[in-house]
Amino acid sequence: MAVYFEHSHKVKDLQARLKLFMEEYIYPNEEIYAEQINSHDRFSEIPPIMEELKQKAKEKGLWNLFLPEREFGLGLSNLEYAPLCEIIGRSHIAPEVFNCNAPDTGNMEVLLNYGSTQQQNEWLIPLLNGDIRSCFSMTEPDVASSDAVNISASIVRDGDEYVINGTKWWSTGALDPRCKIAIVMGVSDPAAPRHKQQSMVLVPIDTPGVEVKRSLNVFGYDHAPNGHAEIEFRDVRVPAGNILLGEGRGFEIAQGRLGPGRIHHCMRSIGAAERALELMMTRVRDREAFGGRLIDQGIVQQWIADSRMEIEQARLLTLKAAYMMDTVGNKKAKAEISMIKVIAPKMALNVVDRAIQAFGGAGVSDDFILAASWANLRTIRILDGPDEVHRRTVAREEIKKYK
Repeated sequence: MAVYFEHSHKVKDLQARLKLFMEEYIYPNEEIYAEQINSHDRFSEIPPIMEELKQKAKEKGLWNLFLPEREFGLGLSNLEYAPLCEIIGRSHIAPEVFNCNAPDTGNMEVLLNYGSTQQQNEWLIPLLNGDIRSCFSMTEPDVASSDAVNISASIVRDGDEYVINGTKWWSTGALDPRCKIAIVMGVSDPAAPRHKQQSMVLVPIDTPGVEVKRSLNVFGYDHAPNGHAEIEFRDVRVPAGNILLGEGRGFEIAQGRLGPGRIHHCMRSIGAAERALELMMTRVRDREAFGGRLIDQGIVQQWIADSRMEIEQARLLTLKAAYMMDTVGNKKAKAEISMIKVIAPKMALNVVDRAIQAFGGAGVSDDFILAASWANLRTIRILDGPDEVHRRTVAREEIKKYK
């Protein structure tokens, strides 16, 4: 039978291998991971099961799947990675197991595309190997960070060094004991044109003057051991060689970094929605109320139908955006990237919300993954550009057609 779209044999093989790995190793160990996290200071130690699973993923050849460069990964395109990232997104612990977790993926791409040979040897290789973690420090508490040119942290050249001052927050991963490097964005030339004022610099976390002040929770979840940190940089000095690409290139790097990151979030959101729908189906099939099974109720069937239709729509737009990124580049695909960045998390939130409703009180408890999944997905409507910014991008691209 003819189909509209079909993945290659290579991708189908990887899908099968990933699904098997998830069934054998990921789902059975989600509770063990949680138990190990809760058995000690949540930010001091890494659950042993995580390192065991990472080693198994390496042995199975399921490592660094996100990287298109064959030297470091499997050489997958965005279109090829999309269905794999979707599978990975079904579990909150899976991205790290396959070394496909934010913010490390974006930071690895930055180092690969914009870093010097020395910077790559020092930081990229350990990240690719999963030996260390990293964080990305752009967002600030005192400015509207949805517009990156608003940032106020300073990066000032002083002889053979740069001096960094400022406060950053929502630096995901900074609390992890394995986090060794931060990519920090700040203003290096306030007199330059608006999009040339910013630079990015590599700052080792143990540099004097770097203070991780506190952990920021997401709807009460601390996301240990990685967490989200507020960091203060006070007269932090790093070698001039730690600048990425050159002074005034920070906004350019940020735009290059955020494109793949945005669509990765969308791919994972689809996986989270699929799992929520599966959980809902099991729940309503097995539960009875008012003299009949929930699955036979008209409103529940509407939830099921709407969820399936919304997932399929979002998946197709994700694949289209990924295809365009591969064929015409991220810049020409920016409207499609912005469209799916709005649609995918909103879709996933709808599906998870319906599943929570079907579960009743159990849905908002920690006994199931739905509450945590909802909290994670809600952040995606803000991070890497809020919905309103992406809608503006889509509108502007549409308006151009009529000029």
